[in-house]
Amino acid sequence: MGLAAAAAAADSALDEEIEFEIPAYFRYYRSGRVERFAGTSTVAPSLDPTTGVDSTDALIDPSTGVSARLYLPPSTAAPPPLGEIKFPVLLYFHGGGFCIESAASPSYHRHLNNLAALTPLLAVSVNYRLAPEHRLPAAYDDAWAALRWVFSGVHPWVSQWGDLKRLFVAGDSAGANIAHHLTMRAAELPSAVKGVALVHPFFWGSAPVGSEPSDSNFRATMDRRWWFVHPTAVGPDDPCWNPTGEAAPSLAELGCTRLLVTVADNDFLKNRGRLYYEKLKESGWKGEAEFVETPALGHVFHLLDPDSEIAGKKLRLLADFFRRE
Repeated sequence: MGLAAAAAAADSALDEEIEFEIPAYFRYYRSGRVERFAGTSTVAPSLDPTTGVDSTDALIDPSTGVSARLYLPPSTAAPPPLGEIKFPVLLYFHGGGFCIESAASPSYHRHLNNLAALTPLLAVSVNYRLAPEHRLPAAYDDAWAALRWVFSGVHPWVSQWGDLKRLFVAGDSAGANIAHHLTMRAAELPSAVKGVALVHPFFWGSAPVGSEPSDSNFRATMDRRWWFVHPTAVGPDDPCWNPTGEAAPSLAELGCTRLLVTVADNDFLKNRGRLYYEKLKESGWKGEAEFVETPALGHVFHLLDPDSEIAGKKLRLLADFFRRE
């Protein structure tokens, strides 16, 4: 075998050798190739016939490719008269373990259409960079870039229809993790964020909390998953994953005045969401905090079964939080 053939064979072997995988999510090969098994379907922005919400895509940062999908409620044929109340603005971050899904995923597109119509609000759903191609803290950096972009007012929908005095941040699962860290950083911009909604937040830590699984193999798998997504993390109690740990900054610094944490009873992450809420209230933070647990249902049930009665109740809960003065 010649040198060229040997090199080709070696490359082929690397391309077939699995370095890491999360079953049902993705597989990462030693060659750097990523094979995703979920969260790859997308839909184009459009005028939604059911809700009347219009949507469009916009580039946030040309240097990174970070973009967003914006959602505009109906009855917006012309900008409002000077002084008229505009729409609250929602900066949203999708879930998917930092590795899959996008702002254009069908489930998120439908969710933001419905939320924009029901509240109503102007939504900016961020298409942040995914691991393992772009490992943390890339998603956190993208969230900050998105916040600054919204406040720049460069997009006409935001400048004409957005009330930036009523800016909310929200996300589910990994997106809720991003939303928390963005809101902590937003303390640098006083009064930038009015409220944050953490839906089934993806937090973790070294010691089991409540009824959280204590099986050593399970926890070791979770740890490996975290380090793969965030290789520079200091361990399972890194503040990026464990915002209630000893190494994390005080939750009293959370840069908003209102908070909603929602969890699901059959989701093993529920204990972390509850602990976050309790620690926030103990921290000396001066805002208003709410905690809601949905019984007998699992992680992101409202996205998996959006037509169910309980999913509609969850949507109304979020809409009420965003519209409340």
